[in-house]
Amino acid sequence: MLRIIVLPFLFLLLLSSGVWSYEAPEDKQNVFANKACPAFLTFENAAYLAGVTVELPCHCKPQEVQNVVWFFRKHRASSRETRALTDHHGNRLLDTSEVPHSSDLRSRFSIRLFSLLVFRAGPLDSGLYICGSAHRDFFFGFDLDIQEVQTLSFTPKLSQQNLRKESQEDTANIHPLFKVFTSFQPWSQCDRCGVEGEQVRVGLCFVHSHFLHVRYRSNNQTVASCGSEAVPKAFTQLKQSKVGPKMEVRRCQVSCPTEAPPPSKLMAFVAFLGSSSASQTTQMKVLYLSHPADTVLTLGCPGAHPDMAVAWDQESTPIYRFHQPSDGNVRATSARLLIDTGHHLVFQPAKTQDSGVYHCWLQGRRAAEIHLLVYAHLGRGKSVLLDPELPAAVEFVLKSYAVMTALFLLLLFCRAAFRLMKDSTAHHVD
Repeated sequence: MLRIIVLPFLFLLLLSSGVWSYEAPEDKQNVFANKACPAFLTFENAAYLAGVTVELPCHCKPQEVQNVVWFFRKHRASSRETRALTDHHGNRLLDTSEVPHSSDLRSRFSIRLFSLLVFRAGPLDSGLYICGSAHRDFFFGFDLDIQEVQTLSFTPKLSQQNLRKESQEDTANIHPLFKVFTSFQPWSQCDRCGVEGEQVRVGLCFVHSHFLHVRYRSNNQTVASCGSEAVPKAFTQLKQSKVGPKMEVRRCQVSCPTEAPPPSKLMAFVAFLGSSSASQTTQMKVLYLSHPADTVLTLGCPGAHPDMAVAWDQESTPIYRFHQPSDGNVRATSARLLIDTGHHLVFQPAKTQDSGVYHCWLQGRRAAEIHLLVYAHLGRGKSVLLDPELPAAVEFVLKSYAVMTALFLLLLFCRAAFRLMKDSTAHHVD
């Protein structure tokens, strides 16, 4: 009874210590009041790897517009094919934290604070995205190019001297009118600490030319991504180029940083609850997920962004990218459990033996713990005899029955022995 009375007070005490508290954002200046929309609609070029979650912000809109509608048009399509993005229910505005993963772009988008989120974007999602109103007034546009990695290379751990010599650009096709090259981003930080981890470097395909379309050019007037609308149709040799997006992986190992001890108020609360382990006070998300067997399952790390370092563990066993076939062809891999280019953990397909606890690392620290249950989905045409868990279940039932039978016989034997001893004692008294 005492704990029930004191718990609300301790909860308020913890909120004041800032451990589980929510800090409201400060009032920011209205960015739409200072930035006017262009009189002539232009498109900002943006390139990403396939599999990542893309966020397209609406940089400008009139102040009287309270809700925005995002429009989509395929590359090289006419303006008549511009359509409003809607989900499978027909809603133009969707603001939800849980969006189902499917191949249809309309069921994988969300609009939050006027920004468009495309979950697990693929090459088919490339095109022109326009922020506008329900009256088809267009404010701002993006020329989105989703590139699919064809080669995954593993590089050894380089020394500091070799790191300085490492090129950030890979050029393989030079034409009198254009130059195609792969621009590499800096190496990510080590995705684990205390154990062996990995670093990832992403390279995207770009083209340099003085004949790019003026409407689709970015800040650099002579450079655009290879799949951009700015590239003229006359550059037919661009598609035949061997230059493309790449992803490089190398091993790394760093020590974990020392963390500050938890506040004394929190330790007092943990001790009051009867626990002396300080590890329970760490802020790690715990998620529970069930999924039918023999279907593709994709797990994403909560809070992950395309430029973050993400790693996965199965129980206490790390899952590495360099355990995949090193022939350089990502499509030819036959691994059933892998990490895709968007840092998702993909089961192709999920099996009942995949049930367990999976840990997600984010920027070198454990960020989430996912309890996965993969159950056998029995439907038409499927027999319970084909369930791989059937032998173990039958063995458990038989053992349980044998134990209960042994206990029943033991009780009968004890009862018979007790009656025999009672009868012999009575006969001796007579």
